[in-house]
Amino acid sequence: MTSTTVLPDLTGHYTLDLARTRIGFVARHTIGPAVPGQFGRFEGGAYLDGGDPSRSSAELTIQTGSLQTSNGQRDGYLRGKYLNLAGQPTITFTSSQVKQAGETTFELTGDLTIRGVTNPITVSFELTGAEHDPSGSLLVHFKGGATINRKDWGVHWAAATGLVGKTVALELDVTAIRRP
Repeated sequence: MTSTTVLPDLTGHYTLDLARTRIGFVARHTIGPAVPGQFGRFEGGAYLDGGDPSRSSAELTIQTGSLQTSNGQRDGYLRGKYLNLAGQPTITFTSSQVKQAGETTFELTGDLTIRGVTNPITVSFELTGAEHDPSGSLLVHFKGGATINRKDWGVHWAAATGLVGKTVALELDVTAIRRP
């Protein structure tokens, strides 16, 4: 594999590499340990403009039913009560703006829709590498994240204890493949 991180060389249309991408989250409790999780089914893509990153864009669709926290009972509750799987089977993100914040760091702003409620968020990303795989396809790697207030999307905890914190950290470890 060869490596490149010269931004203009990365220009093109990309599709998420589903085997190498992780879309995760961490929900904090007001007491006790944090609960990490991830989504197993999603799809998305991006257009990267290395010469003018502000012309880049991205979209992501997550299948709500693929939520996993390593606890089946909790997963069922989160899918049904928290994320309304029956009424809203997907979570979506569509970018509206990309800003280059540093040499290899970017801020991706867009609309995140959860439970049918749409709010703007900004996700910070770092380009962590780019390389050609053995077949010659260009792969780009980004790590990023954002913290959201779940209540902004109508995700309320119904338990009387109120032990779940209102913020959720989104964690993205993305590999995308440039389309020919």
